[in-house]
Formats: sequence, structure tokens, C-alpha cells
Amino acid sequence: MQPMPAADVKTLPPAATPAQVRHAARSGAFSDHTSGLADRHVQGNLVVLPAEHAGDFLRFCQRNPKPCPLLAVGEPGQSGLPALGADIDIRSDVPRYRVWRQGELVAEPTDIAGLWRDDFVSFVLGCSFSFEQALLDEGMRLRHIDEGRNVAMFRTSLPTVSAGPFSGPLVVTMRPLKATDAIRAVQITSRYPAVHGAPVHIGDPSLIGIHDLSRPDYGDAVAVHHDELPVFWACGVTPQAALVQARLPLAITHAPGCMLVTDLLNHQLASF
Repeated sequence: MQPMPAADVKTLPPAATPAQVRHAARSGAFSDHTSGLADRHVQGNLVVLPAEHAGDFLRFCQRNPKPCPLLAVGEPGQSGLPALGADIDIRSDVPRYRVWRQGELVAEPTDIAGLWRDDFVSFVLGCSFSFEQALLDEGMRLRHIDEGRNVAMFRTSLPTVSAGPFSGPLVVTMRPLKATDAIRAVQITSRYPAVHGAPVHIGDPSLIGIHDLSRPDYGDAVAVHHDELPVFWACGVTPQAALVQARLPLAITHAPGCMLVTDLLNHQLASF
């Protein structure tokens, strides 16, 4: 398969197809966040684990479906995920990865082919980027997209339900919305449980252990204006917090905001 010509985030248009985004990542030409790209297509969070830990992680996802909605699980050693796209190579098609050893972040490569093992199992989880198009279609403005930023993400004081070695805090994304839009956003996103569903919290961030919205744990800060409410959705970065706590010898995830762009359409995940 021939890679795309060299490109970067400034030349990769929002109208790029999922295959174009993946090929740009595969060629090393694109390594930035994917928010706003390949609109109307499902984006996914990635976790890659040795098979010996895959069963416990599967149970962690099943017990925490809001932050960890499963879209696909690969067979051991399988780098393709045909249910999400015929040509996907999970080793290269995410713009940027994170490599974890003993719970410590040790690298952020753009390709993990050199680390790949025959016992690796890939998990792709639903991502909040996928419901953003439904919000945009309703005329809502999403500040991080308007400003070309990655969505702000925060660790909360809310615990997840543990499974084996996996546990840790819920991580959330935040989008500022006017009150009327926040109400409508609850209605819209509740239709998409496979990509985090309805918000987990609206309003005072201190009630969920967030004390400074200008200092996200991941992603980029955006302003919350005086006539807006911060609206928080469960986030697929939550498994990274669980991996840190589990202190596995080796685990691989996407870098925050750098998603796998699939061939699935967002409307295919709508529950009603």
C-alpha cells in the first residue's frame, strides 16, 4: 500500500477520508490530534496489552462502560481490525502512541511495529470525538475545534470499578456550553452509548475533584465564559490511569487526542 504524500496537520483537511488520515499517520507525515478530522466517522481510543492481561482488561471495560465502551477487540498478535476498516494496521495507523513500562510513560513513538509481539491484544474503545459531529450538526460551537486545540481532559475524584490489577480514577473531557446547549447535548449524546453517551457531570468541577479548569491533565485548556457551564463526559484516557496503577511490564496506548480513525460512520452507533 502506497503512503500518502508528505503532509502535516496544516495540510490535512477536515474532509480527509479515514483512510487518508490513517495513511498519513502510517507514513509519518501526520502525528497530531485527530479532533475535527474525517467528520462523521468513528474515532477510537487504543489499548494494547499482552494476552495474559487481556481478560482482566476486558472485564474492566465491561464494568466501566461509560469511559471504556468497546468497539473492537483483536485476536492475539493480530494487527488488523477488519470490523473497523479493511486496511487498518494498528501498529502504525494511530498518529502518536504512548509506551508504558511498570506504569511509567517511557516513549511517545509514531509507530510501534518494532515493539509488536505475537501475544499482543488490541482494544479499541469509543471516543467522544465521534459524538461531536452530532453536536455540531445541531449548531453548537465547540471551542476546542474552533481554536484548533485538543479537547481538555481531567482526572477526577470518581473511582472506576476495578478488575484484576486495573483500577483508578475516571478521566473526563470538558466542553463549555451555554445552559440551553448543555441540556440539548445531554439529549443528543445519550443516543451514543458506544462513544461515552451522556455527560457524567455538569457545572461545579470541584464536586468531581477538579480544582482548576485552566490546567487540564491532558489536552489543551479552553476558556469557560461567564454565561457557560463546563460539561464533562467520560473519557477513553481513563484506561491510561488504570494502566499506571496496574504497573504492567509493558502496555501501549494512543497519545491523548491522537485517535484511530475508523471507517465506521457515527450514525451507525446511534441507539435510537
